Amino acid sequence: MADTVMKEKLEEFRQRKARNELGGGLEKIEKQHQKGRLTARERIDLLFDPGTFQEIDLFVEHQCKDFGMENKRVPGDGVITGFGEVQGRTVAVYAQDFTSMGGTVGEWHGNKICKLYDKAYTMGVPVVGLIDSGGVRAQETLGGWIAYAKMFNRQVRYSGVMPQISLIMGPCGGGASYSPALTDFIFMTGGSFMYIAGPALTYSVSSRKYTEAELGGPDVHAKVSGCCDFVSEDDNVCLENCRRLLGYFPSNNKEKPPIVSIEEDPFRESPELEDIVPGDERKPYDMYKVIDCIVDKDSFFENKPDYAKQFITGFARIGGMPFGLLANQPNYMAGAMTIDASDKAARFIRICNSFDIPLVNLVDVPGYLPGIEQEQGGIIRHGAKMLYAYVEATTTKIHVVIRKGFAGASHGMCSKEMGADMVYIWACGAILTMGPQGASGIVYRKEINNAPPEDRRKITQEMEEEYRKIFYNPFKAAAVQQVDEIIEPKETRKKIFNALKYYRDKREERPWKRNGNMPV
Repeated sequence: MADTVMKEKLEEFRQRKARNELGGGLEKIEKQHQKGRLTARERIDLLFDPGTFQEIDLFVEHQCKDFGMENKRVPGDGVITGFGEVQGRTVAVYAQDFTSMGGTVGEWHGNKICKLYDKAYTMGVPVVGLIDSGGVRAQETLGGWIAYAKMFNRQVRYSGVMPQISLIMGPCGGGASYSPALTDFIFMTGGSFMYIAGPALTYSVSSRKYTEAELGGPDVHAKVSGCCDFVSEDDNVCLENCRRLLGYFPSNNKEKPPIVSIEEDPFRESPELEDIVPGDERKPYDMYKVIDCIVDKDSFFENKPDYAKQFITGFARIGGMPFGLLANQPNYMAGAMTIDASDKAARFIRICNSFDIPLVNLVDVPGYLPGIEQEQGGIIRHGAKMLYAYVEATTTKIHVVIRKGFAGASHGMCSKEMGADMVYIWACGAILTMGPQGASGIVYRKEINNAPPEDRRKITQEMEEEYRKIFYNPFKAAAVQQVDEIIEPKETRKKIFNALKYYRDKREERPWKRNGNMPV
């Protein structure tokens, strides 16, 4: 008798398990595939090392009895939660299942995600959210609304404690979009979208018609709003890139970033840098070529590549040691700092500092971009974010002046007095209060104004060259301890590697405070 009961119960369990794992059923799975999207379970399989995923709360059900919901089956309440391994390291995941009532968020859907966050905190592991949801479940009235507040609470509470990554792989509308916005990084796939107000609501208010892509597609958030860090053409590439990003991060803020084993010589020299960078600071060049010469092969992983393109941010390694890379791009707007570039930099600095990922700055900056648009747009406030972020950061900070560090933007790139642990400068470089053109016009104003009108242009050029001969060199800054070492370009890689190695166990205590007042 006992054997019969056991078999019956096991059979019931197996049937229920298989039914729940099927989500919304074969027909809805096929519709998902027709859109070019994978199912939630297929995405999980690609994210994790094979055979490592352990699901929790498979049999959770909604408790709503309004609007006919008492007769509505929503497997797992529209979300899959659990843990797995990425390159052998534990990661928590929640994957919204669009085949189950559009992946809409109800009370127990939210409770599952909150439980996952709490467990991830106690385990000290990252959280990855695979987002594909119609938003709040209207039939539950306040259920989903409260669930989002609980999720926001945990995302903020655990911010800077363990890495949080959001992958937008379908719709993400309304208040739901604030959830990924509270995490560290946002990926978007082709055809996905994220907005506060959709086309219908926007039209009702403005009488203007927009598509979902125009309001919140990947192009909008990658190039205009800056909300998106990485864009991938499909689910497969997106999940692979997420795996790659996790490799630069520790599991939590009490661990060190992982070092990978490589065969490349960390002391390799790059004499070609002398040909890539022109000696004249007014001539452009491509900073990406400089980066390729310095970092480990294929290790540079850029974020926000199409937003504020005059400023480059991303992750890289030298000798297998990871760091956050920030660099001016002289090929675009001469590398001048702007409102968007400052915001991009400040956020990246704070994320890296949260997880003790060292910061390496490749500096070739003429200053902040002048103009009425920048001034009225708040360049003072936005530029101050970058200053604040660098001084606040206690991780290792390395400053390399490639060619020029001019004006306040040089401090914005973390000068010696802003807290840089090591400041290197190329032998062709200079740190100046302002560029030779602007400075000579002030310093030699009397000589220029006293010259005959027909000679003033010639005198102005002569005075600029005179100023350049006297001040445009690395020795003035080295003489007042603003530079730790003047180096040859070819030595840059090994100098950065040594600094990363020597400062890996850096400790820095700060005054106690509840929080500082960052100029947001």
